[in-house]
Formats: sequence, structure tokens, C-alpha cells
Amino acid sequence: MINSYKGKILISTPDISGDIFSRSVVLIIDHNENGAFGLILNKLNKKVSKKISLITGFSTDIYEGGPVENDKAFIIAKGIPVTEYFLSINNEFYLTEDIQTITNSVYEGNIGIGDIKVFSGYSGWSALQLESEISRKMWTVVDVYNLDYTLPNDQNLWKKIMQNLGGEFLLWANAPEDVSMN
Repeated sequence: MINSYKGKILISTPDISGDIFSRSVVLIIDHNENGAFGLILNKLNKKVSKKISLITGFSTDIYEGGPVENDKAFIIAKGIPVTEYFLSINNEFYLTEDIQTITNSVYEGNIGIGDIKVFSGYSGWSALQLESEISRKMWTVVDVYNLDYTLPNDQNLWKKIMQNLGGEFLLWANAPEDVSMN
């Protein structure tokens, strides 16, 4: 494998429209010769929020991590891991599926509710699929520093990153969501 996109951000191009990846900002959690795993940072999932609230006992927004395994919950947390079952994203953030330990840690005050972000499902790519999509310009790979993955992000995150890229990306940032309306 020549290039891993682990830790990078994928910005969908406006060509991807009408599906979950339209105007998506995806954090690549892992990428190796077997494929890639990521989470969409900027798509709220309004369908499952009540279910998670019943499970955890506290209310939090749920984001659509992607179209794969929507019945599974993933949590990005900030700070020192409170569970032994985690995958480090970088020095500040980690990923876990250990909802019970995170819930207990929130109640015990060991982690703040603002230090977690909950996702249903994930975005997955088979071996070489992501590389193929990037070469076809379906995604723009961006090194984003100082992005807090636990902040509540919406469509403005996609637009803001596109504007910061400048050039042709600035045109895309200001294009209507349905590009045929342009």
C-alpha cells in the first residue's frame, strides 16, 4: 500500500449528490490494504436519537456515520480513554463502541457530554475502493488540523472547508445543493 489516508478528512465533491455522502465530511479512522473505515462528521441522524437517549439515559445528537451497519453505535471521545476498548485516532481523540463505559463515565463526571460524539453506522470501503473513488475525483483528501471531531457539525462544516480550500472549491462551496439548479 503506497498511501494511507488514516487520520485524513475526505470532502465529497458536488458530483456525489442525492445520497448520504452528498456534501459529506468524512474522517478516515483506519485505512490499510484491506480497505478503509470512516465516519461522516456532519450529518445528523434524527431517526435514532430517541433510541440512544433511552439506552444511555442522557440526550445527545446522533450522527450518521455512514451507510454500513446502521444498527451499531460508534463514539468519538476527546481526552484520555476511559475504556480499554478503543482505537486511537490521534493524541486527542479515540473511537470506541463501548457505550456502557462511556455512559457510566458521563454520569460519574469522568467525561463531559460535550467530549463525545455518537454515530450510527460507518462508512466503509473494500480494498482499493477508496483509492479508486479518489482517483475519479469523488473525494478531495484534506489534512485538517485543529478540528474538534466532537463538536456539533452540520452542513456548514463542508462549506467552510470548501471555502478554505479556495479556487474551484470556492465555487462548489457556493453552489446550490442540487447542482442542476445552478
